Amino acid sequence: MITTEKTIALPDTYPLHRLGTLKKLLFFDIETTGLSGDYSSLYLIGCTYYQNGSWHLIQWFADTADSEESLLTSFFHFLKGFDTVIHYNGDGFDIPYLLKRCHALHLPYDFSQVTSVDLYRRIRPYRKLLNLENLKQKSIERFLGVNREDKYSGGELIQIYKDYLQTHEDSLYDMLMLHNREDLEGMPLILPILNYPDFLEQEFTLENAFAENRSALTLSLKSPCEIPVPFQKTTDFYSAKAQNRCLYLTIRLYDGTLKYFYPDYKDYYYLICEDTAVHKSVGQFVDKSARKKATAQTCYTKKSGLFLPQPVPLWEPALKKQYRDKITYVEYTPALFENVQTLNRYIRSLLEMLC
Repeated sequence: MITTEKTIALPDTYPLHRLGTLKKLLFFDIETTGLSGDYSSLYLIGCTYYQNGSWHLIQWFADTADSEESLLTSFFHFLKGFDTVIHYNGDGFDIPYLLKRCHALHLPYDFSQVTSVDLYRRIRPYRKLLNLENLKQKSIERFLGVNREDKYSGGELIQIYKDYLQTHEDSLYDMLMLHNREDLEGMPLILPILNYPDFLEQEFTLENAFAENRSALTLSLKSPCEIPVPFQKTTDFYSAKAQNRCLYLTIRLYDGTLKYFYPDYKDYYYLICEDTAVHKSVGQFVDKSARKKATAQTCYTKKSGLFLPQPVPLWEPALKKQYRDKITYVEYTPALFENVQTLNRYIRSLLEMLC
């Protein structure tokens, strides 16, 4: 096994204190001879970490086919000095792969003592909201305006490593180490993607609520976190536009008549001429020819006005156009948003619909 260590310069692209104590953060990336931890092997682990005022790179390289156990042992002993690991899709690949190799080699190591921060999983819930074509690292880089070209793919590196084991040529070794180093040095360039979950998951403050021509309501909101690249998303009922620390949500209002459906319909009569339901204690005095037993679909009263759609029923009474509709409405008044917690629950429900 070959171990290399050096000091490197990494750009400051994200407030890392949001992830934990700086000197306890460890970025890591692995290189393998295949995708399955059952049928392939590990040949390189690289890590970057902050210590004594500068960033450092450490790499463990399997220069022989029987070096894998030493590689794993060295990495996991080094890991004991950290409490957070940061990676891209490491929860889906890197970590399970390493655990499989430990199991295959009867090594007693795991990740139970550290917190895992997977950039892939943090951004995955917001893929549609941000209009990302997919969640490959290249797509994240394009979204953020990062231009970085990998000279070799993972598949090409596998053959290069096999050639190295046969020849031990320095040029092949340098090529393998450089690829891993560039992956680690490139990780800070996609760290700004974490600003989006930070922005969307923090509590918003309401700057303004403006209902235009009784057709749409725009909520002007502010987050304590800032995003690097604006985004916007539109559906039939809602639209979102975000820039810097500002989020603008536009909600289509309904101006007309809606129905409130009583849940205990067996206790009601439906009045045919009035097109409404009344409790049996009142309906018993109505002529039998003008009433009938209410059903779930006919047990309602009507209300006219200006209404706000709500994906989940946060406010009561929750009204609908038809009984089986999933979207409910509440009569709109500016007072709906006076409670900050309810406001933010409503914002979350809209963002979930947009996602």
